[in-house]
Amino acid sequence: MSEQDLKNGREMRRKLLGDAYVDKIASTTYKDPQMQKFIDLASETVFGALWTRPGLDLKTRTLITVIADASTGREPELAIHLRMARRQGWTEDELIEALLHLLGYVGAPLVRDATLVATELFAEMRAEGFKG
Repeated sequence: MSEQDLKNGREMRRKLLGDAYVDKIASTTYKDPQMQKFIDLASETVFGALWTRPGLDLKTRTLITVIADASTGREPELAIHLRMARRQGWTEDELIEALLHLLGYVGAPLVRDATLVATELFAEMRAEGFKG
């Protein structure tokens, strides 16, 4: 394991998701030792190596990730990545429009499910006090 990539990845996760969310999920989902192994590896490889690459800004990377999740029906990941996208400056309306644009390419059922996830996540973020 690259300690520098792990360190960079942990910092990137916090930047994308916010301290409160990372702390909350660390005390729940990633509290289990097996899940800790997963998040350490994901932090090193995905966040430490991919998200820190030059060439695309974080805002663009978050939209690509949201589209990939919606297109493949990855609803739990979609909620996480929508949170990242909002924190990187995408508005609720822009993200919904991006999802609606997928209707003709991936189909109504996936877009409907993604829109439901987005609606729930946006309400949750507003309840948390997110103003973005």
